[in-house]
Amino acid sequence: MVPVPLASCGGSTLAGQVGACDPGEVTGPHSVLVVDDQAPFRIAVKAVLRRLDGFELAGEAASGTEAIELADRLRPELVLMDINMPEMNGIEATRRIVAAHPDVVVFLCSTYDLADLPRSATVSGASGYVNKERFGADALRQLWQDRDSGAFARL
Repeated sequence: MVPVPLASCGGSTLAGQVGACDPGEVTGPHSVLVVDDQAPFRIAVKAVLRRLDGFELAGEAASGTEAIELADRLRPELVLMDINMPEMNGIEATRRIVAAHPDVVVFLCSTYDLADLPRSATVSGASGYVNKERFGADALRQLWQDRDSGAFARL
């Protein structure tokens, strides 16, 4: 298993964190579907969700196709979507999920630097993007708070 570095509460790493993180302005719990073809990242995201009040895991998927099926069935409030996956990439899956469920918020996640983010990501219906190395409680909280700003949030 490859370790995934994640920022967590207060910018510290996930390792050594005990207890729940302060949710800030987040109310909830908000149901989250985690979509990534890499199991280590899904595991790391689930660990952040367990420690962050206001969010709860609704389900997880390993492909865009599976994400669409689960979004239809589970109706999550938030989808954390990897961009590069087999079968169907996250950008196309995001388009389809948001078209079918306009109230679902999707944040794209990948290893792209902001300058290298595919242009199609910003017009996919996603509300924002976070680099996987920056993903953690603080980033999720910030994206969630900025979700209705009308701008494509980038962290």
